[in-house]
Amino acid sequence: MKNNILIIDDDIELCKLLKKCVEKENLTAYFVHNGMDGLNQLEQINYHLIVLDVMLPGMDGFQVLQKIREMSTVPVLMLTAKDANTDKVNGLRSGADDYLTKPFDVEEFIARTLSLIRRYTTLNNSANEKPHRLSFQNLTIDLDTRIVQIGDGQVELYAKEFDILYYLAKNKGRILTKQQIYEEIWQEPYAYDDNNIMGYISKLRKQIEPDSNNPTYIQTVKGVGYRFSREV
Repeated sequence: MKNNILIIDDDIELCKLLKKCVEKENLTAYFVHNGMDGLNQLEQINYHLIVLDVMLPGMDGFQVLQKIREMSTVPVLMLTAKDANTDKVNGLRSGADDYLTKPFDVEEFIARTLSLIRRYTTLNNSANEKPHRLSFQNLTIDLDTRIVQIGDGQVELYAKEFDILYYLAKNKGRILTKQQIYEEIWQEPYAYDDNNIMGYISKLRKQIEPDSNNPTYIQTVKGVGYRFSREV
């Protein structure tokens, strides 16, 4: 399976050039020309790298980066203006993984791109190894026995409920879209059936949350999906 790159830059010719270059490396590239379109794309496709220009119309690159970090840990390579040291520092402090100063050498761009993707996919493969037992504040999830324990008592979950809970919990702190959850649990293309996922989440909360109206474990990220709280 090819790795996907999203380029967010208002320079149309540069986008076309970078797309052509990365596709020679057997990567799939998409590009958009403003931050809002970039964020919408991020919700639709699983990307392995974001190339993000600082100078964008409307929402600038730093604002886009902040939104990306609320949704994903995907690596971000920022493109900054010549000698703009403040941009470089702000980008790295805001969650960017690397930066390039315009104009840049295409070979250096490719080298940094491949390095970031390689590191990201390696870390993800390690993270995807299934831990057999997850323990949190007053909650334990055992993959081998498929038993969920709340305090001293056990909770009986149906198969899909357990699978959703385990998937969220093993990605603690990470925002997962409804599409990601659906495709992981049902193992089929997303059918845009939000009510189905919402129904399972509602049942889960009634089973495991001290107060299902004010969830401790499974948090809703409005307009995006769900996250297992990093605080537990």
